[in-house]
Amino acid sequence: MPALPPLEELLDSAHVVSLPMRVKFRGIMERETLLLRGPLGWGEFCPFPEYDDDESSRWLAAALEAGWLGFPPQLRDTIPVNATVPAVPAERVPEVLARFGRVDAVKIKVAERGQSLRDDVARVNAVREALPEAAIRVDANGGWDVEQAVKALRKLSAVGLEYAEQPVPTIEGLAEVRGRLSDAGTPVLIAADESVRKEDDPLRVARAGAADLIVVKVAPLGGVRRALDIVHQAGLPAVVSSALDTSVGIRAGLALAAALPSLPYACGLGTVSLFASDITLDPLVADDGAIHVREAVADPGLLEQYAAPAERRDWWLDRLRRVHAVLAGNQHPLFTVS
Repeated sequence: MPALPPLEELLDSAHVVSLPMRVKFRGIMERETLLLRGPLGWGEFCPFPEYDDDESSRWLAAALEAGWLGFPPQLRDTIPVNATVPAVPAERVPEVLARFGRVDAVKIKVAERGQSLRDDVARVNAVREALPEAAIRVDANGGWDVEQAVKALRKLSAVGLEYAEQPVPTIEGLAEVRGRLSDAGTPVLIAADESVRKEDDPLRVARAGAADLIVVKVAPLGGVRRALDIVHQAGLPAVVSSALDTSVGIRAGLALAAALPSLPYACGLGTVSLFASDITLDPLVADDGAIHVREAVADPGLLEQYAAPAERRDWWLDRLRRVHAVLAGNQHPLFTVS
C-alpha cells in the first residue's frame, strides 16, 4: 500500500481552473476545480464549496487514487452514456440535446427550486417528443417530499420512465415512495444517489429495501476501488455517474464503469458536453452514445487560459491543505500515513 503523497508534492502539482458552463447547472455558470498531476496521471479534486472538509476528504482520496495509485483492470473499453438535460425551459431542450450527438438515454433534472411540476412535465415531454425511442430517467436530487414525489412520478411516468433518481431526501422516504408507486401500479424504478454517496453508511439504502438500483460516483465515494466494493456489497444494479467533472474526473468514472462486473444502464458520464470548454484537447465526450476509455491529459495552454483568479486559487489551496490534514488523520484503505 503506497504512502499518502505529502502535501508539498500536491501543492507543487496543483492547478486551479474556472470553466464556463453552457447552461446553468446546480445553480452555477462557472465550475471551479483543482487538478493534480501525479506520477500515474491526473486527478481532480472538486467538491462543491458547501461541502465540509471531512466529506471533501473522500474527493481528495479519489483524486490521489487517479494520479498516484492508478485504476483497477478494466473489463470493457467502451462505456454507454446518457445525455443530461438541466432544468432548462422546455423550448431549450432541442438545443441541449444537440450537443450530445446520438442519444439512447437521457437524464432530466426535475424538482428544481423555484419551478413547478408543470415545468417538469413540459421538459420531460419535450425530451420524449425529440427522442421517441430513448430511455428516460429523471433526477430530483431529493427535491420533493413523499406526497409530491408520488404525484409527480405518476404524472411523469406517462412518457415511460426508466427510473427516478433520488426523488426524496431520506432513505425512509425512498422506501415509502417505492412502496406507494408499486401499490398504485406505477412502473417506476427508484434509484438512490445522495442516499448512497452522502450517508456515513452507504449500504443502508440497500438493507432498507429503499431502492431498485444505486447511482455511484467516484469522487464522493472516495475512489474507484471503494465504489466497486460498495456496489459489490449492496447487491443492486449500479449506474455510474459524474459530479460535474472535467474530463479528468470523467476518466475516473469511466474506470469504474469499465471495472464493474455488469453495466446494465447507460452511465451519467456525458456532462463534459455541458461545459463551454474543457482542460484537455481530447475531451471525454460521447460519440454515438458512448465514450471510449482513454486517458485525460490536461493541456498547459487550457490550464493557463482558464486559471482561476488569485483569490480563488488561494481559497482552493487552503482547502487542499485542510483536507489533506483530514485524510492524513484518518485510517484510509488506499494509503498509509508515514
